[in-house]
Amino acid sequence: MLLSGCATHEHLAAQDTRAENVDHQRLQVRRDGSGAGAIEVYALRPTEGYRMPQLHTAPPPVLGNADPRQELAPTRVCLQLVVDAEGRVERSLPLADRPECEAGLAAVNRPLLQAAQHAVAMWRFSPAALCHFPAGSAPRDATDCDGAERIEPVPVSLLYAFTFEIVKGRQYVRSQKGGA
Repeated sequence: MLLSGCATHEHLAAQDTRAENVDHQRLQVRRDGSGAGAIEVYALRPTEGYRMPQLHTAPPPVLGNADPRQELAPTRVCLQLVVDAEGRVERSLPLADRPECEAGLAAVNRPLLQAAQHAVAMWRFSPAALCHFPAGSAPRDATDCDGAERIEPVPVSLLYAFTFEIVKGRQYVRSQKGGA
C-alpha cells in the first residue's frame, strides 16, 4: 500500500566548498492517474485516520568533484522515493513523467541524479501510519493517531524534485518541501 501527502519546511545552510546550490521540494501527485505518481488510492474507513510521514533527517545532495562543470543553470532532477514502514528510504527511482523533470535523464546530468539518490538513501522519516480507532468512534483528527487503539505503520511513495545550480562563490543548499 502506498500513500502520499504534503508538508511545508524550509532550511538554508552554507558550506565552504565549490559553488553549488541545491533545492529540493515535494512534487504533487498527478490526479489523472498517469505517471509514477499513479498509485492506488486507499479510502479510509470511518474509524481510521492517516498520519503523514515526517522527514527528520535529510542530508542535502552534495556534488563535490563528481561534476566537473564550473557553471550550471538551475537544473531539476526528480525522484520517486519508496519509504518503508520503519521510515527508511527503501529505494529511489528517477522520475521523468513530467516536463520539469526530464533533465534528470540526460547523461550529462547523471552526477546530479546520483548525488540526489545518494542523499535520499540517508534520509529518515517518522513513518506514515494508519490509525485504527475503536468501533463506533471516529477520530477527533483524521491526521493524528491520538486515541487510536492500534497504529499500523505503512510504506509510502513520495515524489521529490532537486534543483541544482553551480555558480561562482560558496555552496548554498536550499531545501523546501511543498504541498501536494
